[in-house]
Amino acid sequence: MKVKDFYFDLPHELIAQHPLAKRDESRLMVLNKKTGELEHKVFKDIINYLNPGDCLVLNDTRVMPARLYGAKEGSGGKMEFLLLRRYPDDVWETLVKPGKRGKVGARFVFGNGELTGEIVEVLENGNRKIKFFYDGIFEEVLDRLGEMPLPPYIEEKLEDRERYQTVYSKEVGSAAAPTAGLHFTKELLEDIKEKGVKVAFVTLHVGLGTFRPVKAENIEEHEMHSEFYILDEENAAIINSAKQSGGRVIAVGTTSNRTLESIASEDGVVKPLSGYTSIFIYPGYKFKIVDAIITNFHLPESTLIMLISAFSTREIVMNAYKTAVENKYRFFSFGDAMFIN
Repeated sequence: MKVKDFYFDLPHELIAQHPLAKRDESRLMVLNKKTGELEHKVFKDIINYLNPGDCLVLNDTRVMPARLYGAKEGSGGKMEFLLLRRYPDDVWETLVKPGKRGKVGARFVFGNGELTGEIVEVLENGNRKIKFFYDGIFEEVLDRLGEMPLPPYIEEKLEDRERYQTVYSKEVGSAAAPTAGLHFTKELLEDIKEKGVKVAFVTLHVGLGTFRPVKAENIEEHEMHSEFYILDEENAAIINSAKQSGGRVIAVGTTSNRTLESIASEDGVVKPLSGYTSIFIYPGYKFKIVDAIITNFHLPESTLIMLISAFSTREIVMNAYKTAVENKYRFFSFGDAMFIN
């Protein structure tokens, strides 16, 4: 299967630049994965498509203010760092700009000097490992000095950083938000629970590989990035109970979906587990546990549109996207939503 099979023409004005005033008033396209039938709703209508006994699985990761701007000791040269992965002893893998200044031994000062860093290793992929020095708690220092790492297609400044977090975000560690969850309000989630729908949480820390283009001509040759996940005992039990009772397991977002499919056994059972996943899901994949998905509208030729196409067929999903463009749905992180069931 070719990457170009997942291309569609997306007018720039349909790329959402800011969140709506109310999270659950974004638009919702409902797609029947077997027939291709489409319905056009508002996101809070999602409750009407959920049944008692179903299990909604949410990713409770929280985005770090992971973009830092530093000055090189001595020359004062400016440098941008994007924190990607934490290692022991306050060492982080970072994406740096401009890379030519990022030599081993170079030291940088951030803010008023309450944070400094030294590059200790250059990795094969061009990223740098940097060791940070500070007093106090790193997360608090980062919260003061860091900026939210919005995706490159969002060109407007975000006034409220919490709008790039889900209302249930808890576990800090992502470089990007699990955006399908941005549509939920606390009130909507309570209403969903009251209807008898189970709610479970996984954690998958979203990496920048989410935005990495597929460079291989044939999608089978693409290598996925690796991301860290956790599913604890309590939430595994909730998911298994729903599945065994005949309820649907509904993934909120591609990150929840990838986590569940990485953990599930062939007979559709999950167990408490943590680790790294680089699972790549595209048409032809047989889902082990996930029955339906709530997701945003994704980039042309991305691994994300390939994943959601696996729920149905490429033709049905691409037709839905054509309809979304014609009806001026909002795309990407702050855009509208789709429910494939």
